[in-house]
Amino acid sequence: MSTPTHPPQTLAFIGGGNMASAIIGGLIQQGTPAHCIVVVEPFEATRQRLQSQFGVRVLSQADATLRDMDLIIWAVKPQTFKEAAQQSQAFCQHALHLSVAAGIRSDSIAQWLGTERVVRAMPNTPALVGLGQTGLFARAAVTTRDKAWVEQVVATTGSLLWVDNETLLDAVTAISGSGPAYVFFFIEAMVEAGVKMGLTAAQASQLAIGTFEGASQLAKTASEPPSVLRERVTSKGGTTYAALSVMQSAHLGELFQAALQAAQHRAHELGDEFGA
Repeated sequence: MSTPTHPPQTLAFIGGGNMASAIIGGLIQQGTPAHCIVVVEPFEATRQRLQSQFGVRVLSQADATLRDMDLIIWAVKPQTFKEAAQQSQAFCQHALHLSVAAGIRSDSIAQWLGTERVVRAMPNTPALVGLGQTGLFARAAVTTRDKAWVEQVVATTGSLLWVDNETLLDAVTAISGSGPAYVFFFIEAMVEAGVKMGLTAAQASQLAIGTFEGASQLAKTASEPPSVLRERVTSKGGTTYAALSVMQSAHLGELFQAALQAAQHRAHELGDEFGA
């Protein structure tokens, strides 16, 4: 069988949730025809939304349609992956497979699907606005051409990086996969503090979100590391110094690192719980 030309002419999503929608939207925006995309989604309301929003083909369950797919993207929950794979396996052993399911290791995916052409991805929700961060791992059977395929798809949602050791995807999960929730947590706290100080919720929200946006852009473009940027804002005895002193006294840095390690550990557990 010859390798399909790039970008893939036909691709299917198993699962049609938020991450699938983000990728589909990016693909269509960059020129992939909607009729070349199939989504297998059991919930009727989600199927109707996908068909209305993107014009893609939708199926309630896997069938022989998948035999025509060059790339299959697994956007299912970890606990339902094995069942979905068993329902689809007979139709898709020929395809390249890309999984965005948290925790499920490529060994399990390859076993369930009967193929070694498996790439694991750990995206995050900013993919919904084209600013995602995605970590990728490819099994040995995945070719350079296959990787290029995957990069074309993932690049529609933001930035990407490859890791050589699959266990590092647990670290990617802890830092960027779960990371947006940490940012939202701090934004919530800043907004609540602002309201207590007399600002309106809208004012506090603008300041908090804008500060994260601006500081992130500064960290991205500056030649100095974040520690130097932090020091430049922190005058001895000033307001920033007062705030950081409270955080350091509470060992916030150590607590935050412990939280990331807990997320990494849970990502590993998911592979044990729902893997082969």
